[in-house]
Amino acid sequence: MKHFVHLKDIPIKDLKKILFDAKKRKQKRIRLNTLELDEDKPLKGKILIQMFEKSSLRTRLSFYLAIKQLGGGTITLRSNELHLGDGGESLEDTAKILSTYGDGFMLRTDSDKKVENFKKHLSIPVINGLSPSSHPTQVLSDVFTVEEIKKKKISKLNITWIGDSNNVLNSLIAASAKFSFKLNIGCPKKFEPKKSILNWARKTNKKIYIYNDAAKAANNADVIFSDKVISINDKVNKKQKTKSFQKFKINKQLMKFAKKDCTFLHCLPRGSEVKDEVFKSNQSRVWQQALNRVHVQKSILLYCFGKLR
Repeated sequence: MKHFVHLKDIPIKDLKKILFDAKKRKQKRIRLNTLELDEDKPLKGKILIQMFEKSSLRTRLSFYLAIKQLGGGTITLRSNELHLGDGGESLEDTAKILSTYGDGFMLRTDSDKKVENFKKHLSIPVINGLSPSSHPTQVLSDVFTVEEIKKKKISKLNITWIGDSNNVLNSLIAASAKFSFKLNIGCPKKFEPKKSILNWARKTNKKIYIYNDAAKAANNADVIFSDKVISINDKVNKKQKTKSFQKFKINKQLMKFAKKDCTFLHCLPRGSEVKDEVFKSNQSRVWQQALNRVHVQKSILLYCFGKLR
């Protein structure tokens, strides 16, 4: 049984296999409508249980379409609809029920510990749809999108992240170690990634650089990534944090430091960290990026269900 919780824990050969399968499946769906099934229907009769403790649009829709197109089905739960929690059912007992009814479990949560506890007690695969420290399905899909747009292996490209050090960046750092690409990170000194994450990644990939200057981070970039600086559940002084990132806004002037054909990507939803002049420009490929979540998550599901060929 294979889980998909953190990119750092998944062998690179398996990650590459997932991307290769996603590319083939996307090509085969060119003439198919949204709810038409893949010809082989590899997950016919299977059900994915999804549980959301945090708001979700792209993750919810993309996993729904992913399992449907593979021939399976899904049921979506909210944690406040269950007996799980204080004075209710234990996580261990909930996990037993989920394992009895479902074939796979996708969890979007505000607790890394909860992901690990479910992984411990479930007898079906666990997929991390987002946790405080990691967003592996998003970033593996982003690797797919970069290679699709640039028509090159990501290892041959200069990747830049400008913005907050969050769960998406943590997974991008893990991806840089797995796929060996140069990663420049531009953020205020106070908001740099944790040393433990950087130290782990740099054991494998020495090409990870931190800049407290957005222009230096963007220099010669093939792709610039960003994310919302202020998230809904941010437990910080939001005015002060916004002020800290004033010099890290992505605008036309900043994009001039990157390569002329630099691509802008954003996992969404967006905030004030990117100007419309970039977000709505020809360099922006955010909608292609969002749609690719479906294709890559299909192959992630096949990997977890033991059906990846």
